[in-house]
Amino acid sequence: MNMKSKQRASIFVLLLAFGLCLAALSATAQEAKIIKITAQRFKYTPDEIALKKGEPVVLEFTSLDRLHGFSCPDFGIRADIAPGKTAKVSFTPDKTGRFLFHCDIFCGSGHEDMAGVFVVKE
Repeated sequence: MNMKSKQRASIFVLLLAFGLCLAALSATAQEAKIIKITAQRFKYTPDEIALKKGEPVVLEFTSLDRLHGFSCPDFGIRADIAPGKTAKVSFTPDKTGRFLFHCDIFCGSGHEDMAGVFVVKE
């Protein structure tokens, strides 16, 4: 490799490193909004959650009693929520509207009422 080729390679590596640093900074510029949700026999708290389209979200679930599930088919997300553990789901809403979520693990009589809604606005 001659001197000119080495200089070009060095400049390329520096520009690449600079670009990666900029990409990392922009990725952390919009930190995810953390929403804590508890699951308890036949209900989620909160059961109505306001979100913004394009804003990253981390849902942190805890169960106060037994194994529950969480499913929101419109966003393709689901989780098992075991007592004593925190389950996390990350996603970015890509559309506006009202989107239902529900428990998808049978938890007794009243299970069908264990549901909630994401309200996503611009």
